Amino acid sequence: MSLYFVRHQHSAERCPAKDPQMGSMLLQHLSPAQANRFGIQIHGDAVLDGAHTLVLILEAPDQAKVEAYLQPFQQAGTVEIFPASPCETVVERQGC
Repeated sequence: MSLYFVRHQHSAERCPAKDPQMGSMLLQHLSPAQANRFGIQIHGDAVLDGAHTLVLILEAPDQAKVEAYLQPFQQAGTVEIFPASPCETVVERQGC
């Protein structure tokens, strides 16, 4: 399993939270049960207030699984996926 940092951004006009039905659907998609269906574990999520930006820390078998899981978010805006490592791993290998 690999660690990934994800950033999703959308415009204010396309904000899914404005639509109760869409917001509910996205919350369901971010549930641990739904993520597990893709083989993904969610370690953390946050929305940057006023920035229309969602960030996630995910653990997944590979980036293709992350891309498939995040497909619904691409309908509203951009999705960037970055391979990541825990701090402990970076210190052990002596560098980022």
